[in-house]
Amino acid sequence: MHIETQFSIFMVNKPGVLAKVLNEFAGAKLNIIAITMMDSVEHGVMRVVTGSAEKTRKVLSRLSMPTNETDVLCVHLSNKSGALADITQKLSEAHINISYAYCTAGARGGRTTGILKVADVAKAMKVLKGIQEKPAKSKQPVRRSHAARK
Repeated sequence: MHIETQFSIFMVNKPGVLAKVLNEFAGAKLNIIAITMMDSVEHGVMRVVTGSAEKTRKVLSRLSMPTNETDVLCVHLSNKSGALADITQKLSEAHINISYAYCTAGARGGRTTGILKVADVAKAMKVLKGIQEKPAKSKQPVRRSHAARK
């Protein structure tokens, strides 16, 4: 679990605009860690977390597009049912509001990264620290006797 800079990029809703931004990222050899798109009638908003906030700033300044930066919480999740639900439940119990969330797929080791925009990043990290450090419990298979199987 760690904090990353997320960039929100406000784009005109026209063909080729998204491709232009992504091609600029590719040309700068920026690795996209997580991305989500939202659209409205007037514009689209791309939220993106990359491998280098500094490189991303440089690319976006060249593009002259309206952008916004914010700190987001990146939580490493096991790729299984309920992983994100467990995290959101813990934050809910600590009265930490989640403005929005999105997840990646195919992170290292088959894990998923959850990107969470929370009201209090430091408090959220403190609340989730215990869960993130605990090793996953492996369920031992239950052996039944031959008599119980019949």
